[in-house]
Amino acid sequence: MNRIDRRVPMSGPAEIEYLDGDFKIKKPGAFVVCAATGAHIMIEELRYWNVDRQEPYAGPEAKMLRLQQLGELPRKP
Repeated sequence: MNRIDRRVPMSGPAEIEYLDGDFKIKKPGAFVVCAATGAHIMIEELRYWNVDRQEPYAGPEAKMLRLQQLGELPRKP
């Protein structure tokens, strides 16, 4: 008889340490919250973050938006 892995799917936010080119999961969860938009980013889809600020972003546009929010880039007219 085959055994089936019946783990409960993860839910809720994860705690992550963002590293250069990688990240380390400190507390398991299903997603992180984008620092710019508040969107949930599934862990397996996480590709953009800022190591210095320890912030995740939903995509390159969200990162640019965050830089504008912080006043590090001029806002578009």
